[in-house]
Amino acid sequence: MKQLLKSKGLKLVAAVVVLLAVGALLAGAVGHSETAQSAVVGTVTAPLHFAAQKISNALDGVFGELKGSAEYEKRISALEEQIGDYKAQLADYESLRKQNELYKDFLELKEENPDYQFAEVSVIGRDSADIYKSFTVSKGSLSGIKEGNAVLYKKNLVGIVDKVYPDYSVVKTILDPDVSISAYEMISGEISYVTGNARLARENKCKMANLSSATNVAYGSIICTAGIGGTVPKGLIIGSVSAIEDEPTDISSYAAIVPEANIDDITSCFVLTDF
Repeated sequence: MKQLLKSKGLKLVAAVVVLLAVGALLAGAVGHSETAQSAVVGTVTAPLHFAAQKISNALDGVFGELKGSAEYEKRISALEEQIGDYKAQLADYESLRKQNELYKDFLELKEENPDYQFAEVSVIGRDSADIYKSFTVSKGSLSGIKEGNAVLYKKNLVGIVDKVYPDYSVVKTILDPDVSISAYEMISGEISYVTGNARLARENKCKMANLSSATNVAYGSIICTAGIGGTVPKGLIIGSVSAIEDEPTDISSYAAIVPEANIDDITSCFVLTDF
């Protein structure tokens, strides 16, 4: 509407309307007689008919532009809706792709370990205030889940079931210092344990602790579960080493580990209920 008020066509309309009004007043004053004054009025008003036609043409142009603009807006709206549909389809495809990858690795793990029993779960809640990224899953004791069960994403260890309720469970991740899991370095076979601390958790890392200064664990080493203690089976991937650091409180060293599974991105996973 602001564009219409500022348009040249509308200004022309206003000017000519004023001239027409003046012409009408003059015509009323002189009547219909053919006098010198009426000749003057005729001289003045004759161009107004021409101007009136121009006004009509100008108005057609103005409203034609508005109509075109409305049609343009309508087409833009339709395109935006179509783009929204495509984005939704892409999101569904990405979700399906991740789900297929999860099932593919799960089936491979199941074939390699036929005694493994799993419960598939969805992540239904996260504690945003917890730097260790604990989360809640959609099944509990009614599905055979117990405290201490390993939680897996593909072939990777994500954490341990900490609390169990009939229809949901709470998982503590491998970033948490309350979690301690026996582990070994894949090439050398060196054994220690993996746990977490607050500083590393803020970097989305955990650590393989209590290493000697002569450790064979090095940058890029793959760390897996050792299976000692019987709560978690051997051979699950925990992550890869990003650095070897000295412990600030004693003479030992530790390996900072980047988990293989991105905990923040997990929406579905498996709880290992028996093995």
